[in-house]
Order: sequence, then structure tokens, then C-alpha cells
Amino acid sequence: MRPSGERWAVPHDAGGVGTLVEQLQALHPTLIVLEATGGLERAATAALATAGLPVVVVNPRQARDFARATGQLAKTEALDARALAHFADVIRPTPRPLPDAQTQELRALLGRRQQLIVMRTAEQNRLAGTCGRIQTDIEAHITWLNERLATLDADLETLLRASPLWRENDDLLQSTPGIGPVCARTLRLELPALGTLTRQQMAALVGVAPLNGASGTLRGRRMIWGGRAHVRTVLSMGTLVATRYNPQIKAFYERLLAAGKVKKVARTACMRKLLTMLNAMLKHRTPWHAQEVQG
Repeated sequence: MRPSGERWAVPHDAGGVGTLVEQLQALHPTLIVLEATGGLERAATAALATAGLPVVVVNPRQARDFARATGQLAKTEALDARALAHFADVIRPTPRPLPDAQTQELRALLGRRQQLIVMRTAEQNRLAGTCGRIQTDIEAHITWLNERLATLDADLETLLRASPLWRENDDLLQSTPGIGPVCARTLRLELPALGTLTRQQMAALVGVAPLNGASGTLRGRRMIWGGRAHVRTVLSMGTLVATRYNPQIKAFYERLLAAGKVKKVARTACMRKLLTMLNAMLKHRTPWHAQEVQG
């Protein structure tokens, strides 16, 4: 968008990243909105932010839902660009600071670790139905994946311990029963706002806030929706451990079950409670303790 409010749609194939930056600098935009495209947008985002241009990356589902709401059902690159420009004009998402180089490297390592976990799980599932030479090949691949995971974990640990702030935050999170190294790293890297938002905002960001489904006299069940799925998956594993070994979460979980809540609902409530505790701990810079942590 130009300062005058005029919307411009720049196709992504207009040239290299350098050309894109030059074109947009000449337009003096007040806001540049890109869709997240599985990481392909990162080079452009970094170049635009480095050039001092106001850029923000949005969830493509938001942009597509907005296009449908305005009556645009067809989908082409030109139509998508115009819809995204309209989205920027109406919604005005706020540009956020670009993560520093260390954070970007840590996120890349964490993302690669998750890819290796998925590959190892797939190979382990295939192993059960094979024999002979194929079985040997799969076992060799699993061994290699385990070695790569061990190397990545060591690299992550080295990078995290090299920064006093990262080390302090990591220690704070891992002081909580149920939160291990993987969960702590995921929360710090994929949830940088942890410790800066209210407990309601944090629950909505992760996707553990129950949303109403009422209309008129209809009162539907409240359920969670949206949020950051990968963070929620990792947090759910930490919560499962916490329901056994964290006295506060365990007592809360058992109280919900005694009140008639099904296990899935009770675990989700525990996820939100645990997230609230972690948010308060980072906000007040205090380690976990058995008493109630105020958020």
C-alpha cells in the first residue's frame, strides 16, 4: 500500500528478491503483506525487513477466508495478489520485528528435528510389514536418523547454552515438572510472545481457549480451534507427563475427572492451566514452585 492508500499487488515472479525490494522501495509502501508459503517467503521477508520496509507475514487461511467473504471464489495468482492487497488495506495487520539470526538458526534446527522425527516414525511403521533385505535397509535408515537426531539435539543445546538469556529462559521452563528440553525449546522458539501476553491471549494464540458455538437459542459445545498446532502437540505431551508428576496439574486433572469431565476435555483444560503457569513464570522471572502461580 502506498501512503495515499492506493493498493498495489506485486506478483511474486516479478524478478529476484533484489528486484522486488527495488520495486517496492520506489513505491514507498506503508504496509507489505505476504502469505506464509512453507518457508519460501523467508528470503523475501528478510530482504524487505533489512531494507527498512514495513512487512508482515499472514496465515494464508486468513487471506483466503477474507477473499471468500468478499465474494471472490475463483483462485489465480493475479486474483490472489489483488485479494491480499485488499486484505492489507482492510485488516491492516501489524508488522513484527524480524527474529535475530540466532533465533532463525534455532528455529531452522528445530524444524529439521521435527522432519527427522516424522521420517523415523514412518520408517518404524514400515518396518513391521517387511523382512529380509528391505528390513535391513529400513533399520539402517532408522539408525542414521537416530544419529542425525542426536547431532541436532547437541547443536541445539550448544546454541541455547551459549546465550545467557536463552539459557535462563530454558532453565525456567524446565524447572516445571512435565516440561523437558524439547517442549521448552519449542515454546521459546515457536512461541516468542510467551511471558508478554495475558493468559487469555496466550491460550488463544496456542489454540487451547474454548470457543463458544452458540446461535440464538442453540447452545453448542465449546471447543478449541485454530492456534499453533505444532506448539499444541508438543505441549500436550508435556501436559500428559505433568498429569502424573506435577502435583498441581495432577490434582487439577483428578478434580476435573471426579467432576465428570471426559479425559480429553480434562487434558485440554490442564494444557491451558500449564500454559498459564509457564506464561506467568517467564513474565515474573520466577521458577516453578508447588504453590499456585499467578498469571
